[in-house]
Amino acid sequence: MEGAGHRRRWDKKNPIGTILLLLMCMLIPTLTLSEPPEEQKCPYGDYLSEEGICCIKCSPGTRLVKNCNTTGLRSTCSPCPEKQYSDQINFFPNCFSCRQCRAKHEEMVTPCEKYKDTVCRCLDGLYKSRIDSETYECRRCTKCKENEKEKQECTSETNTVCECRENYYRAKGKCEPCKKCTAECSHHCVIPSPLNTIASKTDDYLINIIAGVVVFAVLLLMLVVLITYVATKRSTKKKSLKLSTQPSDVSPDSCEQVLIHSEKPSDDMSVTVVPQSPESEQEPSNLPDCVPLEIKIPDLIYTVLDLVPVLQMKQLVRFLGVKDTEIEQAEMDHRSCREAHYQMLRVWAETGSRAGGGGRGRMLHWPLLHELLDKLRKIHLGQAAEELETKYGIQ
Repeated sequence: MEGAGHRRRWDKKNPIGTILLLLMCMLIPTLTLSEPPEEQKCPYGDYLSEEGICCIKCSPGTRLVKNCNTTGLRSTCSPCPEKQYSDQINFFPNCFSCRQCRAKHEEMVTPCEKYKDTVCRCLDGLYKSRIDSETYECRRCTKCKENEKEKQECTSETNTVCECRENYYRAKGKCEPCKKCTAECSHHCVIPSPLNTIASKTDDYLINIIAGVVVFAVLLLMLVVLITYVATKRSTKKKSLKLSTQPSDVSPDSCEQVLIHSEKPSDDMSVTVVPQSPESEQEPSNLPDCVPLEIKIPDLIYTVLDLVPVLQMKQLVRFLGVKDTEIEQAEMDHRSCREAHYQMLRVWAETGSRAGGGGRGRMLHWPLLHELLDKLRKIHLGQAAEELETKYGIQ
């Protein structure tokens, strides 16, 4: 009785809450019974158009132009344009672009047709390294290292398979000789006799002595070369100082003169011959005798693509100043991961060439290569930087 009285007092004080509670109790059964309408399904090989009509898809080698007007009719389709294809039934308004075989790394097996893409294979000496189910790149076949032999030759689809030579076993990625009776070399083990043990120790001792002598000889030779270089440099410096203090006639063909044009505007431009100062001779230039000012952009880009791992390529181009919008545009324009990376590097090279006053072309200014080497080292790709320095003769 006390609870009922309390409930009646609450109802009188909160009439709005009571009404909302009653409405919720009435709506719950209705919401439970209502079910979403079942989606319309089309037969296999058909698709549901925007008008809600099941139309027959376009055949391979064609693309959708216009949806059908009645269920069961074929849509209006047209053949794919030149250099485009579609290899399955579809209702796409556009065909796919045909693959272009990379001239430097691939050769064409079968050309592109309206119903199938171009088929390419890696050139001899290269194999197909898969990045994902559709993307790959051609890499150089691995050469077997020291103390290894070929188990399987390299093909356009698979890399070389190497194994250790006889009496060798693999440890930490290298083939080590079977000198001790371990589990890996149990089939090569022979119970050593005391004489064999003594002979083995003697051989090791002789090897250590020979190695020490060779190292000492190399260090001595390096010291002699260094002393000779310093003595020659000092002698040359003294001779140049003596020549600079002696009076001599000025000749037009002398290599120790600099022509300085007068800065005063006049009808007859005068030319003054000034001997080169000894200080300039004492400071040899750090530049090599012949430094190429420009290199070919495509050659550099393909070399970088071979040296830099695919997963670090975006990091590199961002370090080089390529914008995210340009990176996304390259990925949209090219289905191949390698071609997209080529486009990103080309944007960097051409932008840098224009900034240096070179204009748009196929040549890269030398300072841009130094920038590339610096960025490679910052992302811990020093090995790639060293190979580029070796290729282009940078000391």
